[in-house]
Amino acid sequence: MGWLNRAGIQAYQLGVVKPPLTPPAWVFPVVWAVLYALMGIGAARVLLTQPSSMRAQALLVYAAQLVVNLLWVAIFFQMQNYGFALFWITVLWLLIVCMIYTFWMVDRLAAVLQIPYLIWVSFAIYLNLGVWALN
Repeated sequence: MGWLNRAGIQAYQLGVVKPPLTPPAWVFPVVWAVLYALMGIGAARVLLTQPSSMRAQALLVYAAQLVVNLLWVAIFFQMQNYGFALFWITVLWLLIVCMIYTFWMVDRLAAVLQIPYLIWVSFAIYLNLGVWALN
């Protein structure tokens, strides 16, 4: 996903005032690789359960949060609309909470695997808020 937004990410790294606790740039792709692996494992576990309306709902929420996640990257890096990105990442956070809940109803381990994602996005909200406030 980073290659889609390379120009926006480079502009962000060079020209944006960042809040305290901002990690070095190399941390982001490493963390996201781990988080996407955990998301995929969780979704696969849900998919492999018996078909049910809750399983369908869990997978729908999973797909929705992936789309919102992808769009946040474009809003934040490409459009550099940090205020709207803050709103959008809050929507993402709520969808992750819904995903954890629906995963929990289908497969508890799948839900637990999403907790690092929720924690990281909580931290990303802080970073987004800081960038918006400082720029």
